[in-house]
Amino acid sequence: MDDKKIIRVGENCWRSRNANRAALLVDGENYFGALHTAIMQAQYAVYILAWDIDSRLRLVRGEKQTDAPAELGDLINAVLEQKPELNFYILNWDWAMLYTLEREWLPLFRPGWKKQDRLHYQLDGECPFGGSQHQKIVVIDDKIAFCGGIDPGKHRWDSSDHAPEDKRRIDPDNVAYPPFHDMQMLVDGEAAKSLAELARERWLKATGQQLTQPPHYVEDIWPHYIRPDFQQVNIAISRTQPEFEGQPEITEVETLYLDAIAAAEKLIYIENQYFTSWKVAEVLAQRLAESDGPEVVIVCPKMTGGWLEQHTMDVLRSRVSRKLCDADKHDRLRICYPHHEALGEMYISLHSKMMIVDDCFLRIGSANLSNRSMGLDSECDLAIEAENADHIQAIRAFRQRLLSEHLQLDETELESLLAEHNSLIQVLDARNQFPRTLRQLDCEIDENIDGLTPTADYIDPERPVDSVEMSRKLVPIDEPKSPKKQIIIAALILLAVVALTALWKWTPLNEWLTPENLKQLISRLNDNPFTPVIVITGFAIAGLFAIPLTILVVAVAISFGAWPGSIYAILGSMLSAILGYFAGEWLGRRSVSKMAGSKLNRLSKRLANHGVMAIITVRIIPVAPFTVINLVAGASHIKLKDFIWGTLLGMLPGILAITVFANSLLRVVQQPEPIEIIIFIMVVLGIGSLMYGVKRWLNRISTDS
Repeated sequence: MDDKKIIRVGENCWRSRNANRAALLVDGENYFGALHTAIMQAQYAVYILAWDIDSRLRLVRGEKQTDAPAELGDLINAVLEQKPELNFYILNWDWAMLYTLEREWLPLFRPGWKKQDRLHYQLDGECPFGGSQHQKIVVIDDKIAFCGGIDPGKHRWDSSDHAPEDKRRIDPDNVAYPPFHDMQMLVDGEAAKSLAELARERWLKATGQQLTQPPHYVEDIWPHYIRPDFQQVNIAISRTQPEFEGQPEITEVETLYLDAIAAAEKLIYIENQYFTSWKVAEVLAQRLAESDGPEVVIVCPKMTGGWLEQHTMDVLRSRVSRKLCDADKHDRLRICYPHHEALGEMYISLHSKMMIVDDCFLRIGSANLSNRSMGLDSECDLAIEAENADHIQAIRAFRQRLLSEHLQLDETELESLLAEHNSLIQVLDARNQFPRTLRQLDCEIDENIDGLTPTADYIDPERPVDSVEMSRKLVPIDEPKSPKKQIIIAALILLAVVALTALWKWTPLNEWLTPENLKQLISRLNDNPFTPVIVITGFAIAGLFAIPLTILVVAVAISFGAWPGSIYAILGSMLSAILGYFAGEWLGRRSVSKMAGSKLNRLSKRLANHGVMAIITVRIIPVAPFTVINLVAGASHIKLKDFIWGTLLGMLPGILAITVFANSLLRVVQQPEPIEIIIFIMVVLGIGSLMYGVKRWLNRISTDS
């Protein structure tokens, strides 16, 4: 690499600040152990920014347990009781229904957490439609900060052995889960202070509350047993921030990726959960086309999480990978996955977001190599550009440490192999069939699945897309050949939907239509024999005209109880969906059918052949409002039977969970007696079992199809 700097403040990073020490923590065992120690040493303020958090997560396990509580929630309670000046500020993404199966419900209802007035927990939904708060940062007393790809979630702990049978690798429900690989960076000094500023700014946007800085005289709280990998090093902080409600768009993460790839001379080594970014792929393809460009090694998981990701993000990965393979005229590309033969049908869930260029540049953070991480989700990455020989050696040692883990070699053996072959790609090729190795990923995908999966614009967008624009993309309006009257009627209906959505967003309508107000209105119907018909019809009409279903479901559950409420909500949702379907059919089928040979027409026919799974997918993925999905389905070639079954299966678990849980929780709050608490626990267990069963069934259906 030449003398030209990659890191440029104000262009590809927000700030570059000195850290007295920086450490690279690989896998959950190392990160969570350090976090446990650091929390015990906290004195004034702990900020936790997360995409997911589970208070039941055991930070330390096995022989590394101490007298302090192992569970995150219990540990927080303990240190708050011991330290009267300490406050915790937790920002957790206000997640979509898609992740209901994976998350702890309402962690603040833990008995211990409710009693802590210095524990401040906030769900953060300050992001555009379809986006998420994806930063993973913990800052303690402005003295030290962790940043990377690991959330304090229930499936994130694992050792670097990634053993097939590890009794410690169980979730809070004592259920074993597959091996998990990720990493986090620990920094102190001015770099940690800058991350603290970022956290306070996020808190201000989410709550309107301005937090004050902790005192500057706090003692050193660096975990005593963590050996720094770097000393006196500059840490660049790069962000992704989507344009949203007046805040400007920030694309430092994307720019830094492109700049680092452009600067590479010998080797680009990447570990990332996803690989779907077309901009990054374009720059990599250009480098691969060069006669003397760098080797490119990309390590991804064999498959991503569940059936949904495998039929969306993995398909997009296949398309991007084919583009790179076509550009690789000089055999300098390997796209691999961590293979561990002893795991059998399981595989290592690689979740890291890391890049090394020529052993002179290192970045670790939250940003995936996906389109959404470049402009839709909030992200934060840390980067180090070597300034001396010690820095270069530290980056190289880190790369060797990762490769040693993946190849199950000690570092001396690895150094010998690299010296012998003088090429990382040749080493990987030579060890391709070993029991534990980085094996080349098969990027081929079934033609039918490829044809069914939409483009990245729909499932991995790079920029925020509003619901009206999404509906236009799904069912574009061609030049009409129908009478003027039909055009006017169609336009008026579409304008009505847009107007109602606008009224909901920008008028007091959303304040009036609260669960409490709706409960008062609906309760008056209790003595009416026509109540079921009135409630279901009213529910259906309200859903048809873009009133959020969540509010309707909660109101019905509270007003009529769990079981009548569930039935009313399900029937009302289904009736609303069917009405929307027929409205879409009347508006759009004639127009769509005239587009013979178009991409949309071919996609619609494939949806007709795979209708149930397609509808289940769009019901779970938060890509468009309920009403828009119904109109689009009616305007496409989807069979009504498939639409009904897909809607029912896609929405049933969530509706049941909301109604039963809301009703049971209300009873516990109103009558906190032992029998009500026992019933509440049984309800939670029952809902969890039901949703787990539905998920397994969907997995089987997806595999068979």
